[in-house]
Amino acid sequence: MHREDQFIPHLIVSNGLAALDFYKEAFGAEEGDRMMATDSKRVMHGELILDGHKFFISDEFSASEGGTCKTPNTLGGTSVRVTLQVDDADRTVERAVAGGARVLMPVEDMFWGARYGKIVDPFGHEWGINQQVKEQSEEETQAAATEFFAKRK
Repeated sequence: MHREDQFIPHLIVSNGLAALDFYKEAFGAEEGDRMMATDSKRVMHGELILDGHKFFISDEFSASEGGTCKTPNTLGGTSVRVTLQVDDADRTVERAVAGGARVLMPVEDMFWGARYGKIVDPFGHEWGINQQVKEQSEEETQAAATEFFAKRK
């Protein structure tokens, strides 16, 4: 059997079962495999598939349980933003907010030809929501960036 190499993000959360539900509802992900910890309350391995791409989630586990990763809540923030390419950025953000996400940056037209906004999900992970609405050349993007940042001064 041939296996293709993949890049699979793995998010550590504070309530794995709620996270599985949130990502299915807010982003339209489908659930794949699920393995619960022996206490039957925490997700050891949760697999979600979004537009054919996998990402994993699990609850935080202590070092004595073999855990090495911490949730954004434990860390007091996150150092990673996951960007999600979607067909309708406004609708995706609306669904996420309805599920408990908080808007960090409202969706707006951006200089790279997209509608883009940022949210933080109920588990502390930051998401960029990007809807590419037009393709443009590098020169067009640079000119639009110059104009965009000039307006923000």
